[in-house]
Amino acid sequence: MKRALFLAAKGKGRTSPNPMVGAVIVKDGQIVGEAYHRQSGEPHAEILALHQAGPRARGGVLYVTLEPCCHTNKRTPPCVPLLIQSALARVCVAMIDPNPQVNGRGLQLLKHANIPVSVGMLEQDARNLNEVYAYWITTGHPLVTLKGAMTLDGKLATATGESRWITGEPARRDVHRLRNRMDAILVGVGTVIADDPELSARGKTMINRRVGRQPVRVVLDSRLRIPSNAKVLQRVEEQPIILCTTTQAPVQKIEHFKKRGIQVWVLPRQAGRVSLKACLARLGKQGITSVLIEGGGKVNATALHQGLVNRVRLYTAPMLLGGQDAIGLIGGQSPKKIDRAWPLADCQLKKLGKDWLITGTIELRR
Repeated sequence: MKRALFLAAKGKGRTSPNPMVGAVIVKDGQIVGEAYHRQSGEPHAEILALHQAGPRARGGVLYVTLEPCCHTNKRTPPCVPLLIQSALARVCVAMIDPNPQVNGRGLQLLKHANIPVSVGMLEQDARNLNEVYAYWITTGHPLVTLKGAMTLDGKLATATGESRWITGEPARRDVHRLRNRMDAILVGVGTVIADDPELSARGKTMINRRVGRQPVRVVLDSRLRIPSNAKVLQRVEEQPIILCTTTQAPVQKIEHFKKRGIQVWVLPRQAGRVSLKACLARLGKQGITSVLIEGGGKVNATALHQGLVNRVRLYTAPMLLGGQDAIGLIGGQSPKKIDRAWPLADCQLKKLGKDWLITGTIELRR
């Protein structure tokens, strides 16, 4: 099962909205077939492992990180019937698939075919691997990570908006690796106007070298103030962009962007701005399982106050900026009492060059 989990992890950032799955077939103490799910729409790990094993699969043991699928309303055929036809001696599953269309049904079909099934081997490792998938499939919402690059005293930029570069190159490279694993990156239009970011995942040089699958770019812009020549509006064929706006936006601007092949979503308003909650709900319905918020203080504050953040990832430079006029990580009003702060659990600290990466999960407020 350790081998199956290792293989499954190779699909990180490539299989969404499907889970990462690894499969290993063992017979007479030897691995006769192994595979992992490479990307959505391609054959599942179990099927690839069966093809590799061929007739040697008969009487073998399948180790798979997630319950084999049995539903048909998808692009690939269900795995369970083929597993039954292969006359496996046993199937070992790390965790049950939380997808309501599966959720134990695959195991039942195997048992009815007189194939012994065991569940729970390295289950926690399997759950950790597919945490994003499990969250999305059970809630319908993407798992949200709030990312910030800040000084030691929590400042994102100077009072004039200068922020390049607070952190060093090792930290910035790590951000690109993070983007490469995300389904979408979300920012407010203020960030686009101030920094003109490309919001792509780039390689080691980070200069015009875009790598791997690119995340969908999402911009919150209630009045469509985004400049027509913004970098984020380029290359829409290879990296989609969604402009989330409201009825406050001029109709002619909406049509202008649509003609350029840019998706425009007119969403409900909240406090005069695009409803972030409505935006995330719509993204979830579109199969977006993970969102990285790279916004400014206002967007960060909205996401936190509305309880929409699951994780934080803070790249922290060993410097102090100071000043009440500098731009902080979280804008808006501070909670009146300490017990209304957002507690972080499972915090970890990692050195990246001269900087430090702090990660944690947001605990639910009492």
